[in-house]
Amino acid sequence: VQLQASGGGSEQAGGSLRLSCAASERTFSRYSMSWFRQPPGKEREFVASITWSGGITNYADSVKGRFTISRDSAKNTMWLQMNSLKAEDTAVYYCAARVTWGTSRLLTSTDGVDYWGQGTQVTVSS
Repeated sequence: VQLQASGGGSEQAGGSLRLSCAASERTFSRYSMSWFRQPPGKEREFVASITWSGGITNYADSVKGRFTISRDSAKNTMWLQMNSLKAEDTAVYYCAARVTWGTSRLLTSTDGVDYWGQGTQVTVSS
């Protein structure tokens, strides 16, 4: 599957951005999906994950209560709504997929990624 991330940009602290990830396959529903990010000079880290059905989500502690992950399998699209942005949210954001064949397995580690999208830059100024 090919993943296309978009929606990044520059925002002031306290503002909001919405990232999108479009998948190329109609079998999008068989994948658990996630967002990861890579801050400048740091390793890539987990942000949020959602199961194939959208029924279970998981977030990194640093974004809980501020970010919301969602998906629409009919549109082959996943989103990350980012509110109350902080300067430390500045990073390149990547969408990722893991083949889970309908199981409720989340994707919370880079080791489990089967497919990566290209990154989209998010810059938050304080």
